[in-house]
Amino acid sequence: MDSIKDIIKGIIFDYGGTIDSRGAHWSEVIWDGYQSAKVAVDKTAFRDAYVYAERELARHPHIKPGDNFYALLYKKMVIELNYLVEREVVDEDDVESLAPAIARYCYERARDCADEARPVLERLAERYPMVLVSNFYGNVEAVLKDFDLRRYFKEIIESAVVGVRKPDPRIFSLGVEALGLPAEEVLVVGDSYKKDIVPAESIGCKVAWLKGKGWTADEDAVTHPSIIKNLSELLEVAL
Repeated sequence: MDSIKDIIKGIIFDYGGTIDSRGAHWSEVIWDGYQSAKVAVDKTAFRDAYVYAERELARHPHIKPGDNFYALLYKKMVIELNYLVEREVVDEDDVESLAPAIARYCYERARDCADEARPVLERLAERYPMVLVSNFYGNVEAVLKDFDLRRYFKEIIESAVVGVRKPDPRIFSLGVEALGLPAEEVLVVGDSYKKDIVPAESIGCKVAWLKGKGWTADEDAVTHPSIIKNLSELLEVAL
């Protein structure tokens, strides 16, 4: 990725998948949690449960603004596992033990990633104003505070709060407005080609794609000149 430090004057970060999982789609992290807890489920059934839970969380306010990431994950695991219970994939009696075990595994993975990202954010924040733009459940402020990351961001643009979701480029426009800069002077850092990179470029932002294991094989096959393998590469690009 070519150096753009002479062009950019502000940075927009995605959160989920970018700061908390090293670019891997969160379904992959949760799948690892299922494997760690020895849940006897195939990946197709798991992915169905994952999609069901995401839609359920979008439909109903299960997640409260004060929920940290463990609380969010626990609620999500209960929804996923009960979906699998209804399809006779998981025993109902096992939900009580499996939900906290998977949630704790995933929470610790996210905490490790946050700890790894923190010094990068610290250095970038010394030079650039930064804004977070995220598809999230209304509690990203609580999540950031729990992981000691909130202080790096001038403002938070969260889909559940502003009523606009990626890949709608308007959510990135809100981030650009919060920075008070022209879009061409803003770097957007995200893990999703379709939800971050494409919409950000469509409004004129520069981009850095933290590419990990995605949701689909099609996205895994995409290439782009902005790809980075870890967040620390941003220090070479932007400083």
